[in-house]
Amino acid sequence: MTINTNSQSNFSDEELIKKFQDGDLYAYDLIVRRYKDQLLNFAYRFLGNLEESEDVVQETFLRLYKNRHAYKQIAKFSTWIYTIAGNLAKTELRKRKRRKLVSISELGFEEKEYEIEDLKADTERQADSILKEKIIKNAIENLPFRFKQVIILRDIQELSYEDISSILRIPLGTVKSRVNRARIKLQLTLKDLMTHEYKT
Repeated sequence: MTINTNSQSNFSDEELIKKFQDGDLYAYDLIVRRYKDQLLNFAYRFLGNLEESEDVVQETFLRLYKNRHAYKQIAKFSTWIYTIAGNLAKTELRKRKRRKLVSISELGFEEKEYEIEDLKADTERQADSILKEKIIKNAIENLPFRFKQVIILRDIQELSYEDISSILRIPLGTVKSRVNRARIKLQLTLKDLMTHEYKT
């Protein structure tokens, strides 16, 4: 039997999960491929640790596999799976609070590769980019959790306000208010941090 992978890959998330619920394991594999990088980035923004983030993603897909019939098409599939991953990330953060909070200083998953031709010029550019990235990560990490949540979902994952409202189970107006307040806090923090870093 030949599977038309091209036609299946063009299905919507909701069509794929329906096929998976009907026993199509290839549809599950496509869902995993479609979401694994997005969810890893999402979890890493919360946890700042690649290994823990990979565990969260693995557990998310395990729960998807076990609880596939719990999904109902009254909600977007993306909202459903982000809710699972978000809850697992929050659980990991609660566990971490019992220990000493580890600062996200490593670049890890977000580190970029560069093709270096002019070594001197590109080294300076790379160092500047890494410094800015580190400053932004630290600024996001230090936001109060309710603001950190919405900034990651809105400005990094680029989810709609409506999806964020569904994932966090808070009113749409609250989402918009928190995003605005989070952006203001982040801008002020970044201004101070950038000034400090470039002076030292």
